Amino acid sequence: MIAGVLGLAAGTAAQAADNPALQAIDVQPLAGQQLQLTLRLSGPAPQPLSFTIDNPARISFDLPNTTLALPSRRIDVHASGVDTILAAETKDRTRLVLNLDKLMPYDTRVEGNNIIVMLGGSAGHAAAAASSGAAPAAPVAGGPRELRSIDFRRGADGAGRVVVRLSDPHIRINLHQVGNQVVVDFSDAAAPANLLRRYDATDYGTPISGFDVTRVGNGSRIAITATGDYEQLAYQSDDQYVVEVAPRRKLANAPEERPVYTGERLTLNFQDIETRAVLQLLADASGQNIVVSDSVSGNVTLRLQNVPWDQALDIVLRTKGLDKRRQDNVIIVAPQAELAAREKAELAARKDVQELAPLRSEYLQVNYAKAQDMAALIKTQTNSLLSARGSVAVDERTNTLLLQDTAERLADVRRLVATLDIPVRQVLIEARIVVVSNDFQRQLGARFGYTSFQKYGQGLISTAGTASGTDTAISSGIANLASTGNIYPVGVPTGAAASNRYNVNLPVTSPAGSIALGILHDNFIVDLELSAAQAETQANIIASPRVITANQKEATIEQGVEIPYQQSASSGATTIQFKKAVLSLKVTPQITPDNRIILDLDVKDDAVGTVVVTSGGVNVPSIDTREIATQVLVNDGQTVVLGGILTTTQREDDTKVPYLGDIPVLGHLFKTTSHKDDKDELMIFITPKIVREGVNVYN
Repeated sequence: MIAGVLGLAAGTAAQAADNPALQAIDVQPLAGQQLQLTLRLSGPAPQPLSFTIDNPARISFDLPNTTLALPSRRIDVHASGVDTILAAETKDRTRLVLNLDKLMPYDTRVEGNNIIVMLGGSAGHAAAAASSGAAPAAPVAGGPRELRSIDFRRGADGAGRVVVRLSDPHIRINLHQVGNQVVVDFSDAAAPANLLRRYDATDYGTPISGFDVTRVGNGSRIAITATGDYEQLAYQSDDQYVVEVAPRRKLANAPEERPVYTGERLTLNFQDIETRAVLQLLADASGQNIVVSDSVSGNVTLRLQNVPWDQALDIVLRTKGLDKRRQDNVIIVAPQAELAAREKAELAARKDVQELAPLRSEYLQVNYAKAQDMAALIKTQTNSLLSARGSVAVDERTNTLLLQDTAERLADVRRLVATLDIPVRQVLIEARIVVVSNDFQRQLGARFGYTSFQKYGQGLISTAGTASGTDTAISSGIANLASTGNIYPVGVPTGAAASNRYNVNLPVTSPAGSIALGILHDNFIVDLELSAAQAETQANIIASPRVITANQKEATIEQGVEIPYQQSASSGATTIQFKKAVLSLKVTPQITPDNRIILDLDVKDDAVGTVVVTSGGVNVPSIDTREIATQVLVNDGQTVVLGGILTTTQREDDTKVPYLGDIPVLGHLFKTTSHKDDKDELMIFITPKIVREGVNVYN
């Protein structure tokens, strides 16, 4: 296959004598949608630095200490997924940016004055095939490449980390995923026999259940088995390679302690590069302004695959003992101790400035709160917004704060007052107390009597319901015998005294209906009366107290009577005491940030009960109490049922003549029965409404 030369060698007068110049880029398509780029330099080629960006798909190569001598800074390729190549030069490096249709694997190697870049397909395999005729690389000093140790660690965020110590930071590593396994291939580094085994990590509580270390050809493979929903991250720092598998973060109401990275994703592959150069690359890739302290030095070997740029920055800083501070749109990077010392010095300088700053006076009008309460918040014995020289006083008549302090501290006080001095929100609480009564009573009664009289020799025999009844009959018979010689006509009880004729006198007290039967013979009378009554009562008593109150302020409303009664003192004197029988609502509302309402409630519905006579003979009224005390969380305008009390009374009463009242059917003539079924139910409904300006809460 014939290579097409897209760039011709060109010199430039501005080229530095001691730095090689990039003179040409040869593009050669290969089989299997692969592409080979040959970067031709005027001198020994440096080790290139590279990183990738997902969107848009780009691969960037940095050639340190290299100048640009291409005839054109744009090269159109339009082959094997590569669109264009853009070149640019800074004072210490040359950058090539490959614009791609989509990201593809790539590999680089240095051959004298040339840099070979293989793109697409299995880049590593293609590179090896393309260089099969080249001389083999020199062996690494100190022995063959290998994996020196493998360790497993659990992160504070529940992530599992497989940490591999390498004998050489330049070992080629390929990470990919197969099913639920994260596979890491070390193509030219063998694992010693003591590391070839199965590692069990089920007891660590991470997504990693275990991993297997095996040999593959001249290299090694670590197959990590992961479970659940997870995300992976791999990075290399010098001779340490880390594969991190963390549970995927889920949305939650509370903020997570684990940092959330939102930067553009990129891939970095650096071998023994200066830390300052890595930070410069991250600044270019992210478009951020990064200022690096002069004390930042040293080199780092780093391999990151598809990670956000801000996470890559944190990894570099953590690896080299650095830290960052953000000021507006600038990120300052320095050693941790240097940043701490700088901040300490700034605080000391600020304190000195405050101690020397002139004092100013200011008057702050407080509108909705009490100035005295504000003053207590501004300055206390243990904490104060004012400096040691500051003071605060209160004019209660005008509700004004009198302040004296530095301008900076006065600004803090103004912000506090502006935040807290706002109208207090109010809540309307409407209670509905419903008492439902359902009473039922049924009574059956009977009166039965047998009155007789007859002459017995010279006497008279009489039967009646009572002795008064027989006395009436006998008295009239004796009088008749004395006057006429005949007992007849015999008198019997009548009118109001007719009840003396009844042997069984068990009528209904207030009958709704009755029927009577009388049988009169020449010498006896039979009386029978049946009575019945049924009463049903239904009553609904509704009380609806309303009260409006400020947020977190208790309110009470009550209506009823106070009952006076006498109470005897030990001296013998009497005093008048009062007992309340009231309907009351006591409530403390609290409005939550999501406009719901927490209510502390105490609802009472008392009524006058029976009068109790004490041991001293004093009549004291009792109070029938119904009360609910509770705390509920309610939506704005929602009605909630706090609770209910259901009282059921069932009563059966029988009054009868012994034995006779137990006779089936006929026994009803000798007894009275009463059935009573009463039901009383108390229900309490609460409806809170947040009072909003311009809204009529009573509608």
